[in-house]
Amino acid sequence: MVAMAKERVARDFQPGEVEPFDLQTPYEPVAEPVRAPRPSQSLAPRTATHLTPLSNQLYEGDALGTLQQWEDKTFHACITDPPYNIARDRKGLSWAFSSHVTIDSEWDRYSPEEYEQFTASWLKEVCRTVKENGNIFIFGSYHNIYTIGAIAARLDLRVINSIIWAKPNAQPNITCRMLTESTEQVLWICNNSNKKAKNWTFNYDDMKALNGGKQMRNFWDIPVTPARERVHGKHPSQKPLRLMERLVLCGTNRGDRVMDCFAGSGSTLLACDRLDRRWVGVERDAEYLGIAHKRLDDERRQRRLPLLPR
Repeated sequence: MVAMAKERVARDFQPGEVEPFDLQTPYEPVAEPVRAPRPSQSLAPRTATHLTPLSNQLYEGDALGTLQQWEDKTFHACITDPPYNIARDRKGLSWAFSSHVTIDSEWDRYSPEEYEQFTASWLKEVCRTVKENGNIFIFGSYHNIYTIGAIAARLDLRVINSIIWAKPNAQPNITCRMLTESTEQVLWICNNSNKKAKNWTFNYDDMKALNGGKQMRNFWDIPVTPARERVHGKHPSQKPLRLMERLVLCGTNRGDRVMDCFAGSGSTLLACDRLDRRWVGVERDAEYLGIAHKRLDDERRQRRLPLLPR
């Protein structure tokens, strides 16, 4: 009976880096999202009383304002996918042979000056709330990764690797005036200066095992997010669960507190939940927050089946 239950669950989930079975753990509902505390109007954020965020909790709020309310050195790691500023100077482009439309949401629209200031502000708060030598993984494309890298350099942060995510099934180029963009990057940063950075978490053996017994390279060939991971709703930049699981396995340990301040539809959080990490997510869009909550709770409900008598 247990084998049959496993087979049923296996059909419901996209294969990732781990088997999503947790039959020994009873189902515990994911807490409903809560509104993040608002910044104090009378006190500067750094002098206000800081709070400890709850583990395995979704917060509805602005990334910067929420981070400013939290205590120093709260998290072991941050894995996040910030706005890329793709929509900064244009409307979304569409293609006659596809329903795909490039990102045109207001949350992804900044002037170059606004985007640099915004990025520097939230990255400083991430560095404050992540422990010394903790890992910070930041997604980007050619639209924004150089800005993020330049800001990291000004902050004297140690960049360990630039991970290349290659998409074998990337969306064709809509304009037909340039090469098809089929990669994104992940900056892997140690939360310390170049001279002082040390002892960051890197699960070498896990990465080697995933790569068939050979050293894991920084070029990861992983398809884009499959349809079955979008059954609860769509996010325009949703990352595949397999990719997020690999990052979680690479740079965190069981029981670590992992934060995503741009949680979107919850892929980072779901990967952490599968791999027994304590997650905290921040998302200002109520629709995406609802998708993330449904994904997390639905998988827990289906994955953590009660053991059946033999």
